[in-house]
Amino acid sequence: MKVETYDSLSGQVALVTGANRGIGAEIARMLAEEGATVYAGARRPETVTASNQRAIEIDVTDDTQMESAISTIDDAEGQLDILVNNAGVRGPTTSLEDAPIDEIDQTFAVNLRGPVVLTKYALPLLREQAGARVVNLSSGLGAIGPGMDGGSPPYRVSKTGLNGFTAYLHGEYATEGLISNAARPGWVQTELATPGAPRTPTEGADTPVWLARFKPNAPAGRCWRDRMPIGW
Repeated sequence: MKVETYDSLSGQVALVTGANRGIGAEIARMLAEEGATVYAGARRPETVTASNQRAIEIDVTDDTQMESAISTIDDAEGQLDILVNNAGVRGPTTSLEDAPIDEIDQTFAVNLRGPVVLTKYALPLLREQAGARVVNLSSGLGAIGPGMDGGSPPYRVSKTGLNGFTAYLHGEYATEGLISNAARPGWVQTELATPGAPRTPTEGADTPVWLARFKPNAPAGRCWRDRMPIGW
């Protein structure tokens, strides 16, 4: 699909959560190579070792850390152009009746509540930038329709909720220029994935990074896979 994208992200600031490994690490690496100033969020910032990234402590279940991270970026940069809500956990893979309640709560906290609250804190900065982008990492396991079975209920429902949050951001803030999209990276070789995943983290990061390069007035309020819009 033909979309106008930035050739360079020089002069723009990005925040990526869960940026110390897997897809998040690749997204942070690729955005930095595109010229962005990248804040790589991680619960343990010492695990972010890239010299062209700025490690920042973010546990997306800790409201104080999320608010502090945005304040740090505001103080240092005075702007935020790109927010990539990547951090996620798989949670219990059993059926619902066998899933421990504390693990259900933790999965929702990381995969859904975290992105909502972090975006809340980031919105004042994002709204100041023309065509700022929010990219949420979704999953085909959260798609409503055939195939919504096979266990992992909190993961599936949290990703469905993240799709709804993406649609909300578009409905609420698109008229101000905010570009909100979700990306399905596919079955990627990460610690979260089950064995046999065919895609590399670089392949999984391609579409989220492409969405992060969208110019103002680009398509928004959609879910994408392999740079093509796909149903929620």
